[in-house]
Amino acid sequence: LFTATSAVCVTGLAVVDTGTYWSPLGQGLVMALFQLGGFGMMTSATLMGLLIGGHMKLRTRMLLQSETHALSLGDVRSVARMVLVVTVLVESLVALWLAVRFSMTMGLGWDEALWQGAFHSVSAYNNAGFSTWPDNVMSHVTDGWVLWPLMLAIVVGGLGFPVITELWANRRKHNAHWSIHTTLTVWGSAALVVGGTVALWLVEQDNPKTLGALGFVDQWQAALFTSVSARTAGFNAVDIGALELESLVLHYVLMFIGGGSAGTAGGVKVTTVFLLLLVVWSEIRGLADVELRGRRIGTQVQRQALSILVLSGAAVSLGLLVIIPMAEELPLDKLMFEVVSAFATVGLSTGITADLPPGAQLVIISLMYAGRVGVVTLALALAMKQVPRAFRYPEEKPIVG
Repeated sequence: LFTATSAVCVTGLAVVDTGTYWSPLGQGLVMALFQLGGFGMMTSATLMGLLIGGHMKLRTRMLLQSETHALSLGDVRSVARMVLVVTVLVESLVALWLAVRFSMTMGLGWDEALWQGAFHSVSAYNNAGFSTWPDNVMSHVTDGWVLWPLMLAIVVGGLGFPVITELWANRRKHNAHWSIHTTLTVWGSAALVVGGTVALWLVEQDNPKTLGALGFVDQWQAALFTSVSARTAGFNAVDIGALELESLVLHYVLMFIGGGSAGTAGGVKVTTVFLLLLVVWSEIRGLADVELRGRRIGTQVQRQALSILVLSGAAVSLGLLVIIPMAEELPLDKLMFEVVSAFATVGLSTGITADLPPGAQLVIISLMYAGRVGVVTLALALAMKQVPRAFRYPEEKPIVG
């Protein structure tokens, strides 16, 4: 149950070693689960329908529009096809590249190398973080020919399909005007990756258990990979359990924020956080509206972003409060890491997942599911139907702060 939930929710947390515990068939089933979970069951079913029949009913198109965040019903078919094309293209190219590299450096036969390449490529693109190796990708920490293709797959999968579609449509335009969503996602992701890389290097450069044992170039490469992976991919090129406390706190932030909307990444999403930062900046400047690049951001979107952030924070806090009494013997910082990793569907662990008691593992399962489905979605599904009102109360401004 734990492994199946982790795979479908593209988390990557595991209580057993994927490479030794599961048979090749079991590993194939795990890969199939995180492939389907990567871009959603609805998207998967629709893509199969497109391949077989080539037609979509209106209800199917509306459901797919909701899942992929297509701008309109007219965009649904093109977005669905883009999902399929990008997925197959990126996963195939990265798998082939990794297979060649594994064959050269690990002495694997071509069949085994191709399987390992495919497994890790699909895992990276879907931000799953599953690996068939006991040390994940730590043995490749100095091999850029392995780390860079994995990072490419992670970034492309984590940007989100609307961003990929827009970037592809504007690839030949020198002065393309990006939408606010794409602007926030691309620049926000870049800021998190660069900031995370620099911060990790500054903290871990003298830690002999992580970056301290590496050369200068390899230190920066490992820091970059760790920063990219921390935002929901879940691969680790260094020992997460040996990180300094400051690095763990940085991971809390990166994991909680996550990647782009309507992609394979988890977390509260980059657009959510950077949109709220824009709200704060606009308030500081005394602006009546929240604006970016000549566009005004509506109050409804601002409320949605705030709701997502608050409810997600509440879910993480509640999960931590429930799990602490069940695992009192484990350090609080590592429990916090496990909870955030589960909710943000990251899959990174300090090594305590298998040591958690059954009750705590059930809490982790619940957090993975809540994080993947979405706290707001769950809240709306469980809440009573909203009754429309034909009137509005007078406005009053309470004192805040």
